[in-house]
Amino acid sequence: MWFGTNKQQMVEANEALAGRSEPVPVPDAHFVNGRPLEGPFPEGLETAVFGNGCFWGAERRFWQVPGVYTTAVGYAGGYTANPSYEEVCTGRTGHAEVVLVVYDPDQVSYDDLLAMFWEMHDPTQVMRQGNDIGTQYRSAIYTTTPEQLEAAKRSRDTYQEVLNEAGMGDITTEIASLDSFYYAEPYHQQYLGKNPNGYDCHTTTGVPYPRS
Repeated sequence: MWFGTNKQQMVEANEALAGRSEPVPVPDAHFVNGRPLEGPFPEGLETAVFGNGCFWGAERRFWQVPGVYTTAVGYAGGYTANPSYEEVCTGRTGHAEVVLVVYDPDQVSYDDLLAMFWEMHDPTQVMRQGNDIGTQYRSAIYTTTPEQLEAAKRSRDTYQEVLNEAGMGDITTEIASLDSFYYAEPYHQQYLGKNPNGYDCHTTTGVPYPRS
């Protein structure tokens, strides 16, 4: 039985929910900037995927960045195909809540996005962010190129040195190549654009990422 177990413990693949073959419908346009949420995107743009707690607040921070073309929220890092939000909340999909960030590298670099990622949450917390507890709220970076993978690991090591100097704990962030990204339900997309006073809670270390 899964019920009553620790929601901060990752589910095994053979215990994960099966999911479904049909993806959830995706809105035609971003609620805030009117651009598409699904590709193909214009030539020259790149994509990044970050998980750092509740995806509502994280997405708003990213869509406000100059050079970010569009954003969308979804699920990644787990086993269940095309999961529902309710399924993710059970802890039995293995997925984290994540933000897909489509950006123009000529206007904002991946390193800049990484610096934002580290500063907008506390990556030393284990399977949680503040009062949001569970594997879906874990800190994660899912990369889309080998270069992103190396940059993410390098930035983690850089930030860990700064956190050590500040007397903070070890970074627990999962860093891995992106397997699949599943779009979340339409009502989650740009949630804080539709509900400006909605839930937006992120715990941070208060320690800035070192910028050159």
